[in-house]
Amino acid sequence: MGAAVPVLRDDFTVHELRALAGRASNGKVARRLLAIALVLEGSSRKVAAQSCGMDRQTLRDWVHRYNVEGPDGLSDRGGGGAKPRLSPEQIAQLAVWVEAGPDPARDGVVRWRRADLARRIEAEFEIKLHERTVGSYLVQLGFRRLSVRPEHPNADPVAQTAFKKNFASIVADILTERAKGKPLEIWFQDEARVGQQGTLTRVWAKRGTRPRAPRDTRYKWSYVFGAACPARGAAAGLILPYVNTEAMGLHLDEVSKTIAPGSHALLVTDGAGWHGAKGLLVPDNITLLKLPPYAPELNPMENVWAYLRSNKLAITVFDTYEQILDKCADAWNFFENDPQRITSITTREWATVN
Repeated sequence: MGAAVPVLRDDFTVHELRALAGRASNGKVARRLLAIALVLEGSSRKVAAQSCGMDRQTLRDWVHRYNVEGPDGLSDRGGGGAKPRLSPEQIAQLAVWVEAGPDPARDGVVRWRRADLARRIEAEFEIKLHERTVGSYLVQLGFRRLSVRPEHPNADPVAQTAFKKNFASIVADILTERAKGKPLEIWFQDEARVGQQGTLTRVWAKRGTRPRAPRDTRYKWSYVFGAACPARGAAAGLILPYVNTEAMGLHLDEVSKTIAPGSHALLVTDGAGWHGAKGLLVPDNITLLKLPPYAPELNPMENVWAYLRSNKLAITVFDTYEQILDKCADAWNFFENDPQRITSITTREWATVN
């Protein structure tokens, strides 16, 4: 080993180096600072190195770095890792493939697996990747394995986008004279069937197990008619044994009573027949607005039903019809009596007329 490399810098005192070591979040950096401080105090290189958990040659290397860069030179520096197997352009193309989904005729699958993407990458780029490497790229791109939501084959994304974009003008066109000049409340309405053909939900369980939960197979049910106003955190619901024009009329009466005095409500509904039947009597303080066809994702009441099914209505066996009614009432009251929850679940930024 050659002669000890002298510490050439004098812009940091021993006290300052020890103070930096005390504030360092990295223990290795703190030990390197303390070793330099010991050298400046006159300790031998052997003592300084052993006291800080390193050998003399390692200390010599850190002294070189300190002389050139000061305390900043004592930080860890990775070697940069292995060179990425895919170029930025290829990674961008991978994202396009995942977003678009596989072509069953070409790719032979209806959903992407890492193995399928690895084969596509090898065919297109002539680069062979392990499935885990493909998974790392997917995580890097922000992709996760998520449950898909069913979509009607006749759904029109363009019409849905236009509905949201032009919501204010659509509302202005359909409001009647009796609504002009009054405060306007935006409400959403829908129905959910609840009964013995129950639902299951996710639960915490140990990895590798298959938890079990009761699920009935009988056929008694009832319907929850629900409506919510995000801005006010208000809701109005009815539990009825059927869905038809008469039931919808009863629910509209209930919503009408919940609207703030002197206000008018725009009630957004889907295109179910009983929502616009000729015999439907609509209260004077309500105007109905239908969503585009096959667009349940635009109705936040769908999220309300999903929330209540997961937290209040799942994993339940109903022996009698009365039990169904009681459970529905408990679930709806839980939702209706929490204005913050109503606003949180049902607010949609596009549903505004301002």
